[in-house]
Amino acid sequence: MTQTLSITKAQETLQELVKKASKKAGDAIITIDGKPSAVLISFEEYDSWKETEEILNDPKIMKDIKEAEEDIKAGRVYDWEDVKKELSLETHATVSDKISRTSKKTA
Repeated sequence: MTQTLSITKAQETLQELVKKASKKAGDAIITIDGKPSAVLISFEEYDSWKETEEILNDPKIMKDIKEAEEDIKAGRVYDWEDVKKELSLETHATVSDKISRTSKKTA
């Protein structure tokens, strides 16, 4: 839950605010003179926002996303069952299992 509090109150309860934010139990909007001035969120959430910002600012990635969305709209997609068959993934065996079985046959 988001809590809004003055910078004075934030200073008084900073340790508690940081603990809540780090546990994703709540973030805080900190005001100065009644106006929102800063936000306290968990590092994980901050890191996620920064990663999103990097993606949105990367023209190549955004172009790829747009092309993928156009492919979906145009029906240029593959059924997962067909992909598994194409890649010989019908069984749940991992690649290492397949390698292990192959190496035993040649030994």
